Amino acid sequence: MYAFIDRPVDSLGNSGRFLLWAMRGWVCAAERGQCPPQRLHRGFVAVNAAGALPDFHVAMALIGSDAVETLLLAPMPCLQISEDEAILLGLWRDISLGDVANARRALALMAEGDSVGSIAKAMGAAIDRLVAAGFDMSALAAGAMTHQESSK
Repeated sequence: MYAFIDRPVDSLGNSGRFLLWAMRGWVCAAERGQCPPQRLHRGFVAVNAAGALPDFHVAMALIGSDAVETLLLAPMPCLQISEDEAILLGLWRDISLGDVANARRALALMAEGDSVGSIAKAMGAAIDRLVAAGFDMSALAAGAMTHQESSK
């Protein structure tokens, strides 16, 4: 989490920026009473990651509905990564590294116990599909980056 908090959005690689865009977009759509997958579909298709959208949606919906406290994500144009966004990016990073136990411990502090396994499973499936689409999730493991990647 601390690798991401209060960092500029452009310190993330392309994969991290896409996840942040998707999380912010999901929350924005939900707040407006719109269907998040419908609002995000075009963006996921544009990067050949449409297969990740259903699992991403399930993860975000469970986090949104079963969170112990409301998570606050910044508006789309915000240039800094907020605290709650940093926490979520840390979860995505842990899942992408295969550190599901650490992600589950963090999720247990954030969400009602019954949903922890389901959230972790959905996040893992979304990560697997993003990797299959060509995303380099190892860039998240490096935390904040000082350069732009050339691939997804």
